[in-house]
Amino acid sequence: MSTTTLALLAFIPILVALVLMVGFRLGAMKAMPVAWLTCAIIAFTAWGLPVDYIAALSIQGAISAVGVLIIVFGALLILHTLQYSGAMETIQFGMQGVSRDMRVQGIIIGYLFGAFIEGAAGFGTPAALAAPLLLSLGFPPLAAAVLCLVFNSFPVTYGAVGTPILVGFGSSLKTVVEESVVSGQLPSLDQFFKLIGETTTLLHAPMAIIIGIFMLGFITRFFGPTRSWKDGFACWKFCLFSAGAFLLPYLLLAWTIGPELPSLVGGLVGLGIVVAGAKNGICLPKTVWTFGAVEKWDPSWTGNISFAGKTEFKPRMSQFMAWLPYVIIGGILVLTRINGLGIKGWLNANGVLRFVNILGFENVKENLALLYLPGTVPFALVALLTIWLHKMPGGKAIKAWKDTIIKMKAPTISLIASVALVKIFQGSSFNPITKELVDSMPMVMAKTCVAVVGSAWPMFASYIGGLGAFITGSNTVSDMLFGLFQWDVAGQLGISKIVIVSAQAAGGAMGNMICIHNIVAVCTVVGLVNREGDILKRTFWPFLIYGLVVGLVATILIATHFRAF
Repeated sequence: MSTTTLALLAFIPILVALVLMVGFRLGAMKAMPVAWLTCAIIAFTAWGLPVDYIAALSIQGAISAVGVLIIVFGALLILHTLQYSGAMETIQFGMQGVSRDMRVQGIIIGYLFGAFIEGAAGFGTPAALAAPLLLSLGFPPLAAAVLCLVFNSFPVTYGAVGTPILVGFGSSLKTVVEESVVSGQLPSLDQFFKLIGETTTLLHAPMAIIIGIFMLGFITRFFGPTRSWKDGFACWKFCLFSAGAFLLPYLLLAWTIGPELPSLVGGLVGLGIVVAGAKNGICLPKTVWTFGAVEKWDPSWTGNISFAGKTEFKPRMSQFMAWLPYVIIGGILVLTRINGLGIKGWLNANGVLRFVNILGFENVKENLALLYLPGTVPFALVALLTIWLHKMPGGKAIKAWKDTIIKMKAPTISLIASVALVKIFQGSSFNPITKELVDSMPMVMAKTCVAVVGSAWPMFASYIGGLGAFITGSNTVSDMLFGLFQWDVAGQLGISKIVIVSAQAAGGAMGNMICIHNIVAVCTVVGLVNREGDILKRTFWPFLIYGLVVGLVATILIATHFRAF
């Protein structure tokens, strides 16, 4: 079969998922098992993979999905624990003291708090933590989910202290970069990582400025009482103030130190500056905007964890005590993600479940580092600690755990099917019968895209990164999957490898908006189970615009011979 034909066949499982979730409005719990079955059939018929190998890859996916589910469980548990302890109402009271304007709250929580959590943890954690916070402040669940997913884009390249660049490209490009170092074309592997981090900030920066204004307009247009873009755009000064507070340390860290800290420090410093500024009225809009009376909301905006309509809150404890669990979470995430402290290595070496030779296939294996997963340490750990910190009655603590367990059924089915599909996609690069390496399903799609667009590739390179994140649920894995491919395409076209690989890094980040894993996770924590298609329809357009802006900047950089290597 031709590469084009294989690419069309490889796209069918994705198309099935999109049609079922967006077209027929089926939940991921029903749509993703069908997409997985479609993928398995195509892997068997078109790629010639044996049934037992497909089964092994699916089991590998189910094991990997447990890791994602632990993160979702931990995020839900924190939410329910803080609700029953009274901390969430105290936080709501405190946020109203900063500003009652929900546009301002959306920027502070979704944009800045989310960026800090992404910089520290990654793993799709920001949306799972930030969206419930916005929900508790009175945001419609659908609006909270969409806002947090879209904002979880520009920080992702530097998430979990630089993992997508250091691990993603370290895995896929180490050999070819080291060859370039030996030939004198690049100074060192570490310097290559720094160059990618620097260049990617240039690709992200325009959207980091634009996205706050655009998304507030988007939210007020589709969820506001007057359905007007102008209501959101009226907050443009505050959006620019927030973007500047984030971007200054973001750019400074990337260009002076490396890719480990831009999002973490940018989010933390920006959060401090913007909260202080909002309290002092800096750049705030003239009028306070809210989503209006709950009874006038469209029923499609809400799920089974909806805002009760309460607009006046009472502090149940001090603001310090209410925010302390989040402070502890942030502190633990930082301490456990920095290599030099040794904690990261210890967590990755202990409490690990190793699955090797699944169904007898040596290349099919999976590890679950239970202690390193954010859902365990710190989420579940801090949830337990909060029972003591907030002096919760035993009955309320038990109810928090029960509520969390009950809500895990739908995402369990969805994620197991989704990640099983991912593993088949990735595993299709090897045929255990012939022992040959072949182009995987994602690779034939990527190669077909190059054949179609040719020299215009800089405009489209980021979308391949986005495709990788959509399929795999990870910027890091997308960079592993397509890093060498992007490097080779740049070489064939005679254009800057640094710029094209950076576009891959930016694309893998923006793909978090449409990633099925993240959407399922955020749907669970805001009570929108089986509404994944509704969210995907809304996050697709910001994803498309983001890619066009990144492509335009990449094209300009190449035209000006920026980092010609």
